[in-house]
Order: sequence, then structure tokens, then C-alpha cells
Amino acid sequence: MRFGMGRGIEQALRRLMPRSLLGRSLLILLAPMFIVQAIALQIFYGSHLDVVSRRYSAAVVGEISLVIDLLRSTQDPAQRAWIIQTAHSALSLNMRLEDNASLRIVPFVNELGPFDDELDAALKQTIKLPYTMDWRFDDFRVLIQVELPGSVLWVEAPRKRLYTPAVYIFVAWVVGSALLLSVIATLFLRNQVRAIRRLAKAAEAFGMGRDVGPIRPEGATEVRQASSAFNRMQERIRRFLSQRTEMLAGVSHDLRTPLTRLRLAVEMLPETDETRTELAEMRTDLDEMERMISGYLAFARGEGAEQAQPVNLSSLLEDITAGARRGGTEIRLDTPPLLTLLLRPDAIRRAVTNLVENASRHASRVSLHAERQGRIVHVTVDDNGPGIPPEKRESVFRPFESGAVGGTGLGLTIARDIVRAHGGEIMLEDSPLGGLRAHISLPI
Repeated sequence: MRFGMGRGIEQALRRLMPRSLLGRSLLILLAPMFIVQAIALQIFYGSHLDVVSRRYSAAVVGEISLVIDLLRSTQDPAQRAWIIQTAHSALSLNMRLEDNASLRIVPFVNELGPFDDELDAALKQTIKLPYTMDWRFDDFRVLIQVELPGSVLWVEAPRKRLYTPAVYIFVAWVVGSALLLSVIATLFLRNQVRAIRRLAKAAEAFGMGRDVGPIRPEGATEVRQASSAFNRMQERIRRFLSQRTEMLAGVSHDLRTPLTRLRLAVEMLPETDETRTELAEMRTDLDEMERMISGYLAFARGEGAEQAQPVNLSSLLEDITAGARRGGTEIRLDTPPLLTLLLRPDAIRRAVTNLVENASRHASRVSLHAERQGRIVHVTVDDNGPGIPPEKRESVFRPFESGAVGGTGLGLTIARDIVRAHGGEIMLEDSPLGGLRAHISLPI
């Protein structure tokens, strides 16, 4: 039970923790400061300020009690007037005695600090007579009324004798310093986090095939080192891709030369009734070899040189559909008129075309659909073919795995590589048409 409660508390704390690095850094930096200042404020209020205000209130109430005792000791109006005048001059307490009066009820309003509570406690303990307090009577005085037999004593006590202005100075210092440090910490940490965000955006853009160029190292030393390492990594990857593409282009050229000689030789062979079938099969094999070479080169190149740009995906899908129909495919297109997002158009064209050709190769009916949901664009290619068992759907994305069902075995691999380079994903699912569905998700 304790273990379960501990995990519940831990999960609750995780949910309350800020998600961003800026929020967590500010929490780590400011939380201890706020705790220390809260403790200091509590100590000030709970000990020093309480003691000081208790002594101030006791002194004032003691003087009022002394005046009340003197007033009780005589009924002579002249002596009572002298007592009140002396209290005013010697004790700085402005008093007047109102005969045949009753207490004026004043609603109690809490003041900042323990001053009103301590004065109330001192009056209850020392005077032991009906009384009221009015802290809103004046900005500089507090009105205290004490009910005596047959009269009411009005006492206007100076506020400066009941509290110390240090409380306001202390509170202003605590709040002001906390706000100042919060602003400074926020501005400083935002500058540090900005460099990390730029690095993350550059890495995300580079991973999606966009040429962001080298980023300027800035921020803390560790962030600068990461930025420099990222720039070096970009350069190494570009150099590697360039070398690989050049090598594959050379290999493709070297293979096409003997392939062209073979095609010329086949075309020069005399075609008779006995050799017509063999020559047709040889031409088919040569066409297949050329498609394989083109597929290998496209897979190695990965459309890496193309830059992303705003593209109307709906128009691009219409072109793909028109091309498939010219090739004899029965295909239906369902897409909104305008669906613009940042894409590498030739690469996306190749990916969707591969999926459409793969579907048309195994089915008699194909459906192409696109729609936007929030920040994601969904493109689906459905067919009524035999489909692929769920346990084999992931394996057909590996190079040369799908060659057993026709083609070079690279169409789905190239499609997934292109889609993932755009920050999206491609999955194979059951189709409403009864066959296979290729589902592409692209972020906007």
C-alpha cells in the first residue's frame, strides 16, 4: 500500500513538473529562493514582529489602563479634565470623556501584520471592560472606545506607537527582490534555452531533408560544443551522401553501357517464328534490368539534393492519378482542392507513385484519398487485392524483401525512406476495399 501511494505521489509530482527546460530551470533556481524567503518571512512574523507588536500594544494599553484607574478614583470634573490633559501631553494619547454615551459599534477589519490582534489581546487582558477598535478611523491614529460606568472614554492612539514600519519595508524587500530575481533569471535562462531550441530545430529540419546550413554556435560552452558538433556532422553526412550518389551514378553508368550493347545485339538478331518468343523474353529481361538499376540509384540517392518548398499536395496527387490512369489503372481520387504544406515534391511524387504502382500491380481497383486533421495530413492508398498478412507487413519495408511479390523489392523501402525524411510515417493496414491500405502521415 505504501509503495503504491509513493508511486502515486511521484506520478502526481511528474504531472505538475514543467515540461520545458526553461520552466524546469526556473523551478530549480527560484523554488529554493522562494522557500528561503518564505521561511525568513515566517520567522520575522512569527517571532520578532510578534514580540515587538506585543510590547507596543502592552505599553499603550497599560497607559490607557492607568488613565482609566485615575478617572475611577475621582468624580471631580476638574480633576478628570486634568487627567485627560496630562495623558495627552505626557503620553501622546488624545482622550475625551463622553458622558451618557454608549459604544459605537465598529466592524473589525484585519490589518497587515499582527498589530491589531495584539492590541485586541492586550485590551481584553488588561482593561477588562467593553471596548471597540477602529483602525480605519484615521491614517495616523487608531480610535479606541472603552465603556466606563455612565460614560465612554475615547482614545486616539498614534499608529506609530502600535507598529513599526519595518514590516512594510521587509515585505517590500522580499517581494521586490523575488520579482527582480525572477525577471533576471527568466531573461538569462531564455537566452540559454534559445540556443538549445535553435539547435533542436536545425536538427529536426536537417532530419527532414531541409538544407539549414551551419548554425552559429551561441550560448553556454556545452551548447556551443553541441552546435559545432552538429555542424561537423552535417558536413560529414553531406559528404557521405555525395560520395555515395557519385559512386552509384558511376556504377549505374558502367552497368548501362554493357546493357545498351546487349539491347543493340538483341535488336540486330533476326526475328523468326522460332526466335520471336525468346527475343521478347530477352527484351523483357533487359527492361527489368534497367528498372532495377534505376531503382537502386533512386534508393541510394534518396532525392537528397531536392529542397523542400510549399507544395499543393492535391495538385500533385491529381498528376499521379492521371499518370496511373494513362497506364491503365482504375483509380479513384478523393482530395480537397487545396492542401498546401512544405514538401520535396519530386520525392513525395516518387513515394506515392511507388505505392500506387504497387497497388495496381496486385489489384484491379485502387483508391487514393487525402485529408487534413489538425497539424497532420493523411494520405491513403487502398486496393482490392490479396493484401499482406499483418505479421509480414513490417518486413516488406526492408530492402529487397518485397521483390518476391514483383518489382525490385525497393518500392516500399524508398517510399518509407522519403516519408520519414519529411518527419512523417507510413503504415500498412487493412483496406475497406478488402485488400491493403498504405497510410501516410505528414506533419504540416
